[in-house]
Amino acid sequence: MTFETPWAFVLLIVFPIWWLWRRERGGFRYSRGEVAARAGRGMGRWAALVPPLLRGLAVLSLIVALARPQTGVTTEEVEAEGIAIALVMDISSSMLALDMQPLDRLEVAKRTVLEFVQNREYDRIALVVFAGEALTQVPVTIDYQILERAIQDLRVDLLEDGTAIGTALATAANRLRRTPGSSRVVILLTDGENNRGEVDPVTAARAAAAYGIRTYTVGVGSEGVAPVPIGPGPLGTEYANMRVHLDEDLLRQIAAITGGQYFRATNARALEEIYRQIDELEKTPVYIRRYIEFSEQFRPFILLAVVFVIAEWVFRVRRHPLYV
Repeated sequence: MTFETPWAFVLLIVFPIWWLWRRERGGFRYSRGEVAARAGRGMGRWAALVPPLLRGLAVLSLIVALARPQTGVTTEEVEAEGIAIALVMDISSSMLALDMQPLDRLEVAKRTVLEFVQNREYDRIALVVFAGEALTQVPVTIDYQILERAIQDLRVDLLEDGTAIGTALATAANRLRRTPGSSRVVILLTDGENNRGEVDPVTAARAAAAYGIRTYTVGVGSEGVAPVPIGPGPLGTEYANMRVHLDEDLLRQIAAITGGQYFRATNARALEEIYRQIDELEKTPVYIRRYIEFSEQFRPFILLAVVFVIAEWVFRVRRHPLYV
């Protein structure tokens, strides 16, 4: 709350001084006699203080009203084009490898991508998942809540197993090519090498580049061997240390063709840092114009002053009708 004429609060000092001056000069003899009469009638000392207290509150309310209290409502007009992003995530069975302890690769990727989405504003985002085939899990949207729920629900048995990187990139590029705006980005995360699908990854990368779609590729997983699930066992899923295959040369080539970058994450912290870097690289300037609309709030204080005056009058009538 602000005040249009705050100088009115000077009266909070002036009025008590004026009141004491009038009292000393005899300006309130009637009130003194009234107080004596009330005391003689058995009226408690507290009751003698009620009328001046109510009168003082009325004056205080009028002073606040004179200061013209105002409340302001701030509105923002945002001018932002935003960018279009396709999040492409590998959900093949190898994403269950436990080399990012204490979680598997998929859970670490899901948490990291969720944080990335929560840090974006004004952007249109799609979610494409792939294994042996690709699927658009969420079309381009600005409804981040739907997107976050879809990411949380990802699991490895949604699609036929395998790694179709080319098909996934082509699917994402097809989703983005008609979106408005000049900036379109694919963030492709995988832990393997292309071994399925009908679209060659390099051909898909060239098609994406032709549409002006920049691709960031992210390779996840440790180097060498990693504990990979091999099937159900008597105590749950059984794991075996197996050699992992990540085609880094292909991921670098895709990024280079489209004008993006390649990143490698061997642990959860590195993956989080990669998505933070991409988040900074793809920030969109936002222009904000702020407006403040003020609303006058003096009327309630005037009404309050009237209530105090009426309350004082009613108190006098009920206690001592002869002195009103």
